[in-house]
Amino acid sequence: MRPGNERNNWPEMDILTVLPSNFGYVIFTYLYSWIMLSYLAVKVGAARKKYDVKYPTMYSDKAQVFNCIQRAHQNTLEVYPQWLVFQTIAALVFPLTASVLGAIWVTSRLSYAWGYYTGDPAKRMNGAYGYIGYLGVICLSIYVGLQLLGVF
Repeated sequence: MRPGNERNNWPEMDILTVLPSNFGYVIFTYLYSWIMLSYLAVKVGAARKKYDVKYPTMYSDKAQVFNCIQRAHQNTLEVYPQWLVFQTIAALVFPLTASVLGAIWVTSRLSYAWGYYTGDPAKRMNGAYGYIGYLGVICLSIYVGLQLLGVF
């Protein structure tokens, strides 16, 4: 037992012995997603200034481009928690595959945003390839769940 853990009777478990050896790739995928979210947030902040949209107003009645920039960030935030859960479940068993799928999804969110930033909402579909990454980690998560239930 480490000093200070005298009341803890649980055996110590080093996290590095529990996680798959390639889980480091997953951590870097999470960091990449944080960079992407930060970038989208900064873009919304800059657009607020440029189009004079004061907090807490979410959308502008006058600036359609601001609304597109705001929606690119908001839509990403709406799906991000689910992606994190599925990314993590998939990565616990398939870390390298999950990292590749995660990198595809994160990159697609940038493509989605850049398309949306044009002011033409149809161009957000430039990021549609992200469904490969998103649905991929969902499918892997289902497979992991079925493995745990002994189906596979």
